[in-house]
Amino acid sequence: MAAPDDTVTTAILPAGIAADLLPDDQAQLGPELPPRALAAALKRWRRLQSMKQGHLAELMGVTQGTVSRWESGTHAPSPAERRALVRLLEAPLDSAGDWVLRRLIAESGQALHLVCDVTHRLLAASPRREQEWRRPASDFMGQSLWRYATDEIREAEFHLVDMGWHAGIPRPLATWTPENDEQDLHINPGMMMWERIQLSDGSHVRLVTAAPLADLARARPDALFLRTGPQGG
Repeated sequence: MAAPDDTVTTAILPAGIAADLLPDDQAQLGPELPPRALAAALKRWRRLQSMKQGHLAELMGVTQGTVSRWESGTHAPSPAERRALVRLLEAPLDSAGDWVLRRLIAESGQALHLVCDVTHRLLAASPRREQEWRRPASDFMGQSLWRYATDEIREAEFHLVDMGWHAGIPRPLATWTPENDEQDLHINPGMMMWERIQLSDGSHVRLVTAAPLADLARARPDALFLRTGPQGG
């Protein structure tokens, strides 16, 4: 059950979270969350941390009214504030339970990888995914993969707001992507599915699975299929 706003909290933010980040950090922040998505994600995060709006406002160097407007989606944070908020929301993989998830992915025979749901920072990848990328996952670990996204992947990302993706644990989303033209990280043409998973600290990661359409439909019949490729998959 979500904690009320007057609950005393011991949660702390990383040092300097409200300070401007270096320009290179923008490449690691992934797609810019629309105000509604950022509002839902921030409100959920704060309640999971049992943090009052006033405490977050103090740490961010803004008023409580500003935090309230962020959470209602009526006011967008400045670029520097957005970068600081995204740093709050990005998923670590710190606890023992979360490390089990990483190990299961790393040992899987499927084409899987795990990213932070907010920044698309790579957290884990299977050997089969590394084969498709034609590069070892260690070359990208901790980096945002958003820069390699195809137009179809970007289209799917912007459908997440209407799905209520950032407000909880929604239905999986599946779509088709063509091959990308990036030399650094290769994407095969085919179907892919996103599943949102909550970590032990309340942050969220995204499991990305590449598989034929029939396999995805069988594994998650509740998935929303945004588009299918040539010959249906």
